Amino acid sequence: MTENQNVSFHLYDEQPKRFIYEMRPEKEIAISTHDMQVYYGDKLALDDADLSFERFKITSLIGASGSGKSTFLRSLNRMNDDVATVKGQIMYRGLDINFKDIDVYEMRRHIGMVFQRPNPFAKSIRENITFALKQHGITDKAYLDEMVEHSLRQAALWDEVKDSLDASALSLSGGQAQRLVIARAIAMKPDILLLDEPASALDPISSAKIEDTLLELKKHYTIIIVTHNMQQAARISDYTAFFHMGRVLEYNETRKIFTRPKVQLTIDYVNGNFG
Repeated sequence: MTENQNVSFHLYDEQPKRFIYEMRPEKEIAISTHDMQVYYGDKLALDDADLSFERFKITSLIGASGSGKSTFLRSLNRMNDDVATVKGQIMYRGLDINFKDIDVYEMRRHIGMVFQRPNPFAKSIRENITFALKQHGITDKAYLDEMVEHSLRQAALWDEVKDSLDASALSLSGGQAQRLVIARAIAMKPDILLLDEPASALDPISSAKIEDTLLELKKHYTIIIVTHNMQQAARISDYTAFFHMGRVLEYNETRKIFTRPKVQLTIDYVNGNFG
């Protein structure tokens, strides 16, 4: 265990950015995995996953169902802890967050998660944004109001709901509800947003709105997204990783994955020959 691994998230996060990122001479890396393996019981579901994700970029994880991409994504903020054994390192700000004594709940403030189907709380739109903030001891009304507007604006939802903040979030359309969930994650001021097929349950217009929102959000956040939609990956992502049978077969700039892939299985997958 290194000295840094003894430092709590609160204390470590207070160190200056210069210290946190000074060892990134070429590209600033938001999060990286090293020798990652994921087991469900005795079954090896993901093997030898070594990936680094550049800050303020969108990375798409593609591959057939069961290829390991969602397992990988959920492991990045320890969502698999109760159902899987994750081995290897997950490095975030110089800290191995796969270390058993990490404060997982505090870590998830920095690495937010949005799931496939919209899951707003059965509360008002406003309370969906403020609930987690209040759970972390934030009670100042002016600050909470500011975060409600800020988060909803960043999620491209403010103009649609600003006059109905006290209405039930369950009254929103599917696309609006998913953007509310994104806003809820943004309110915690994360560095990284993980999204597991966030537009798969939406109609094409709502899906396009989510894509536009993500392209704006990458100015402020590192985004890692699982998608089965090859056109979506090609449209919005800077990098793409292709998963196959529990391994990362190819990882490169998206334009290279779709125009000059090096692995035959990647060629077959992006051309729709399987999956």
